[in-house]
Amino acid sequence: MPNPLSKLIPHLVGEYPRSFLNLFDKIVTISEQNHDELKKTIWSAFALASTHHEGQKRRSGKSYFEEHCLEVANILASWKMDHITVIGGLLHDVIEDTDVTYKDLQKQFGTDIAKLVDGVTKLGGIDFSSRKEKQAGNFMKLLLSVAKDLRVIIIKFADRLHNMSTIMYMPKIKQHRIAIETRDVYVPLAHRLGMASVKWQLEDLVLTTLNPTVYKEIDTKLKATNRQRKKYINGIISPVTKELSGYDITADISGRPKSHASIYGKMVKRGKTFEEIYDLYAIRIIVDKIEQCYLTLGIIHNLYSPIQERFKDFIASPKSNGYQSIHTTVVGRDGHMVEIQIRTEEMEQTAEIGVAAHWRYKEGKTTSRDLDANVKWLRELVTMLQDESSDPNEFMHLLKIDLFDNEIFVFSPKGDLSQLPVNATPLDFAFQIHTQVGMHCMGAKINHKVVPLNTVLKNGDVVEIITSKNQNPSFGWLKLAVTTKARNHINRYLRKIRQEESFRLGVEILQKTLRRLKSYEMLKEIKESFHKFGLNSTDALIIAIGNGNLTVRDIFKKLRPTEDPELPIAEDEDQNSFFDFARSTSKGIKLQGITDLMVNFGKCCNPIPGDDMIGFVTRGRGITVHRTSCNSLPLLSEESDRLIPVEWDVSKKDLFSVLIRVVGGERKGILKDVTECISAEKMNIKSVDMKVRDNIAIGNIIVQVNNLRQLDRLVKKLTKIRGIDYVERVGR
Repeated sequence: MPNPLSKLIPHLVGEYPRSFLNLFDKIVTISEQNHDELKKTIWSAFALASTHHEGQKRRSGKSYFEEHCLEVANILASWKMDHITVIGGLLHDVIEDTDVTYKDLQKQFGTDIAKLVDGVTKLGGIDFSSRKEKQAGNFMKLLLSVAKDLRVIIIKFADRLHNMSTIMYMPKIKQHRIAIETRDVYVPLAHRLGMASVKWQLEDLVLTTLNPTVYKEIDTKLKATNRQRKKYINGIISPVTKELSGYDITADISGRPKSHASIYGKMVKRGKTFEEIYDLYAIRIIVDKIEQCYLTLGIIHNLYSPIQERFKDFIASPKSNGYQSIHTTVVGRDGHMVEIQIRTEEMEQTAEIGVAAHWRYKEGKTTSRDLDANVKWLRELVTMLQDESSDPNEFMHLLKIDLFDNEIFVFSPKGDLSQLPVNATPLDFAFQIHTQVGMHCMGAKINHKVVPLNTVLKNGDVVEIITSKNQNPSFGWLKLAVTTKARNHINRYLRKIRQEESFRLGVEILQKTLRRLKSYEMLKEIKESFHKFGLNSTDALIIAIGNGNLTVRDIFKKLRPTEDPELPIAEDEDQNSFFDFARSTSKGIKLQGITDLMVNFGKCCNPIPGDDMIGFVTRGRGITVHRTSCNSLPLLSEESDRLIPVEWDVSKKDLFSVLIRVVGGERKGILKDVTECISAEKMNIKSVDMKVRDNIAIGNIIVQVNNLRQLDRLVKKLTKIRGIDYVERVGR
């Protein structure tokens, strides 16, 4: 048993704990710092964490420091992390679980280590929820912390890996929650950071927790068939080893079983049993130089028949997380497929621990250039996060794409290579080239053929973008773009356009409402009252009115609390004035081929192209046109001889005014949602009148449409807006 005094004063008694020496031996191999100075620094961290966690136990009953903090540090050292990160691992829980403060750490170990521990502490406080907006907020915190220093997430991965390996001591409900969180956040994030080894370990631990029966079945079958499969793999490897030696290539060749989770995923995806899956092992060949990778590939293809569509050269075209390797699948004996991976030792390190392999501490500086190149996607996400108007739902959509995507590789006409996620379109490629190319993209050619912008790109496509100065993003582009960069710029442009439209509409609503209330003299007072509504400018006030977040009634209640303004124009008068307006612009009616008739539309209805209609011959006022479903027609049945068939004579560009009524519960933003929906359908709004009675919002809106089909489409879209009870076309 070690001397207890050695925990406090090893330099006096000359004895360090064995656990400390084991950790230090791992760090010494990767550090160029003076060993005595390094040992003193690491011991200070070891002693501080050990002392302050003294008496704390894990659920297993074992020492919290020895069984968790020290294990996290050992994992980081095994990944060959710099001593700063390893110390961060030793101390990662002291701020959260002890009385040690950020200033204490900063004073004793410096700002770098203090910030690492503080960053991990904040991540540890995240409470993941199934509610989308709260969940999005938590992801934002996580990624913003990671963006400041990637070592934060590397420490967190070591922490999560150890917690998952000891999860069996947790209550079942907590086990399930932590496993779900690991599956949905840490596994895909490890994949995107190139930390394959961490990803596989976490996946297997998640499977063990969430589906232990399946894990045990696969494990049992792997062990039962282990000897047979090893014999088969050795039969594949032996000829390769013999051929490589003939070329003086020294290679480390091994057949590694795939993870349990990977095997289970293939069983589910392919709908096959365990016995039907033959590529349970992947042969990995590690050589010294890149040129030897390609020579080895040629030897393998000479020995075994390759499957062309399953060949991938990630050395020439590395993945965005820095992964490099050659993958080829060949047909071995008995027609079984075998996957072979060929890479150098350096590529092997990157493949196993991803960005952690690029992090080296040399003379106080990190190789941040390599890290930035490998996590460009993360930088773009952070750019979006720092946008104040970021929509949590939109962020979740982008996060899923960026974390879970597979990659494709496409080329420009000049041969420049671009990496894009699966399902990317020419629009994504355009924004990848340059923001302005994307903003003015109007078409594309794929492999020299003109294609629509919704075409899904495939590996190896040659893409040429056609641009126009007059082209700008539209709402439809959001359905086409999948990359963070493209959607971010499209949303930013559309938000700007919406604000301009809201400002214009807000000015119109404010001025017209004040005129109708005979209170136009209040215009200046209202414009200067923006601070009373928590806004920072007059423009912001007008935009809030235009998008429905603020109504003139709200303003009156704030400025004139004793007054309750009522708009003097009654609903019937509104409708009558609308029909007067609609009739004044009526046209396009034809009777048996005759045009230029004297035509009126009745007050009872307002036909548009697509409506079934009929004409009624009046005395001295020409023909009055009604919809056949008009309620007034039964009154005319005694004079049916005066009813005549009429038809439309209009072009596709002719517009017709229609009054629709939108009814729903009162809430802020409902007018904004309605007007945005109409604008998205590319329809012009001629007039808007929204009133609230007994918490019920009633809006009478005049829109211009081409035909009935377009109107029906709009009505369906409006009814899907949150809080809208029903939408109807007003006929009387």
